Amino acid sequence: MTTAAASRPALTLGRIVGLCVARVFLFASFMTVAASIPLLKADWGITATAAGAIVTSFTVGYAISLFVFAWASDYYGAKRMAIVSAVAAAVTSLVFGFLADDWWSAMILYALVGLAQGGVYTPLIVLFADEAAPEARGNAMGWLIGSTSAGYALSLAAVGLGIAVGGWQGGFVLSGLLPTVGAALLLIHLRPIENRIHPRSHDMRARDQLLKNREARLLVSGYTAHCWELLGMWAWIPAFLAASFALAGAATASATVSGAYLSGLLHLFGATAAFSMGWLSDRAGRKPVLVALAIAGTALSMLIGWLVAAPALVLLPVALIYAFVCLGDSPVLSIALAEAVRPGYLGAVLAWRSLLGFGAGAAAPIAFGAVIDLTNAPGATPVLWGPAFMLLGAGGALASLCALALRGAAAGR
Repeated sequence: MTTAAASRPALTLGRIVGLCVARVFLFASFMTVAASIPLLKADWGITATAAGAIVTSFTVGYAISLFVFAWASDYYGAKRMAIVSAVAAAVTSLVFGFLADDWWSAMILYALVGLAQGGVYTPLIVLFADEAAPEARGNAMGWLIGSTSAGYALSLAAVGLGIAVGGWQGGFVLSGLLPTVGAALLLIHLRPIENRIHPRSHDMRARDQLLKNREARLLVSGYTAHCWELLGMWAWIPAFLAASFALAGAATASATVSGAYLSGLLHLFGATAAFSMGWLSDRAGRKPVLVALAIAGTALSMLIGWLVAAPALVLLPVALIYAFVCLGDSPVLSIALAEAVRPGYLGAVLAWRSLLGFGAGAAAPIAFGAVIDLTNAPGATPVLWGPAFMLLGAGGALASLCALALRGAAAGR
């Protein structure tokens, strides 16, 4: 293994696309529960808080997984960790899809899916940072993050189709089958890439990069706040849209399917944000893009919950813009951190960032659900969503402050 830049194999566009397509299929189980919440509440007799707890169990497992796989990437190589994770994700998604049939089994099995998934995110950030040319890193990271949103969209579409055919059980099974395709594709496209392990200095520790590197601290803090807002929004936006359709007169099942499909569209629109904002940050700089997106996301978090009863012509454009700005800073935050941290320590820093970020993201769905339960009548379709979304907006406000505090030349630009 060598660390010489000249010897690094090119991360070609074809390989980037192939890896991203693999991730789309691997992430097909991510939105399974979020898209099914209205039906699960009715069939399992659970509260919004309990439904949010299932999503939280997955996110806690995912946060732990991100930490472990990212940390291991520094010692065993990012490629190797991505392969292990992809295979584990395929197996656990199948088990969840076929065996989860009540609240307890869903809590346990969905947590296992989360524990398997982390290696197809943070290790691939390390791999993309190693293999992409410096002037194209933002664009490459945009593809990586965009494929996550495309995976969420596929997940929502699969669950919606499954629900239409066989209820929530059909949604679980169909979304649980697709990660197997992703694992096979990832193995194929990773095969030509070297499993690279960077040498580490004896006089430096990973915590020095995390605690003494001012830019890294701000970027990790901003990411943590960003995850609170983003993951809370993604967990509940299908139910929010379903509530809007139900208030307009749709039946619960059809409103749930419509909410899932429309949420999938939001994820696809969010993917365009990842592609375009990563590219824009290569040209305009990391800080201006981060500041603009964080402030816009905060404003929309404060607004959208109050529009649940608004006409679709008003609500849907706001929801699309909300999805765009909430996700757009994800690739910029990742590549800015990769550029701020010394090679050989990026995996460890990403590990702590993921644990903090997805830990906050794990708490957000259950906190959101608790606010819904406190502000709405039990059992009925929720009609008051503003306070819950405003709670998410607090994270956006903190992310905005962190972005503003970055140096003008942060992340090499």
